[in-house]
Amino acid sequence: MLNAERKVKEVSGCTPEDLPDEVLHSEQPLVLKGLVSDWPFVTAARRSADDADAYIRHFYNGTAVTASVGPPEIVGRIFYSDDLKGFNFETRRTHLDVFLDELKKYRDEESPPVHYVGSTAVDYILPGLRNDNDLNLGHFAPSVRIWLGNQTRIAAHYDIPNNIACVVAGKRRFTLFPPEQLPNLYVGPLHHAPAGQAISLVDFHEPDFDKFPKFRHALEHAQVADIAPGDAIFVPSMWWHHVEGLESFNVLINFWWRQCSSFMGTPLDVLNHALLSIRDLPEAQRDAWRDIFEYYVFAPDDDVTAHIPEDQRGALSPIDESTARRLRALLLRQLNQ
Repeated sequence: MLNAERKVKEVSGCTPEDLPDEVLHSEQPLVLKGLVSDWPFVTAARRSADDADAYIRHFYNGTAVTASVGPPEIVGRIFYSDDLKGFNFETRRTHLDVFLDELKKYRDEESPPVHYVGSTAVDYILPGLRNDNDLNLGHFAPSVRIWLGNQTRIAAHYDIPNNIACVVAGKRRFTLFPPEQLPNLYVGPLHHAPAGQAISLVDFHEPDFDKFPKFRHALEHAQVADIAPGDAIFVPSMWWHHVEGLESFNVLINFWWRQCSSFMGTPLDVLNHALLSIRDLPEAQRDAWRDIFEYYVFAPDDDVTAHIPEDQRGALSPIDESTARRLRALLLRQLNQ
């Protein structure tokens, strides 16, 4: 178990109806104490796991969900197989009530098999639950997801959207690293990961410093937060976070949103295209493309377009929905050649 000294900064006094801009636009993680303590779902969970279970079933519409199931030997760690070609768990399509029955069956066992349902759209399987258990994010339209399971360990990864993760039942431990710690986290394959997002290969419970020596440097920048029912954590975009479910019954609801228009593309597409088109060029050409990206993308100024008539600037103008459609069409044509 890691023993990081730095704790995530705590903020009190926020309410689900009134989240201040300094939270929604923060560049640092924040623990939002008591943010959702008045949610009926949290109230039920504080009474008992059985009451939280019954609360979920009340809204469940019978839609199938995807569950991850692993043997007791993995001790909650949702991860790869030893050769990184497969995984140490299997996925099953099941129904949420069946999954909840399984959780209850093993609730009192000291070393239960892992049962985990992650990143499932709340409105898709639990319509009506958000009527009394929601956050007001102003003009942002979040993707709202539910995560359920027993003791689990989700490897450090980043998400492109901002995130407010609200603990409903059980307790969660978040260990976070700023984006610049990427070189020290020993990230695995980009194309093949347990949940689709690239993850750190370091076992946070038993880090192998001989195999992953730079992880010691990452730990110098780690921030840790233990989140109880009714509390939430704000995880900024691109921050690496390792998440543990610490009890035999854990429920979390999170709210993802991006601070840009919905027609914007995902930067992961750019990364994949750059791997295809730029990484293996001769060094001088890579350097030239680095300068081009700096000029047009990362540090543009008025000089980039001042000499071009405004109606001829195309994608060099601020991107709107119409320009985004034209760029997508251009990319599709070029990629299909």
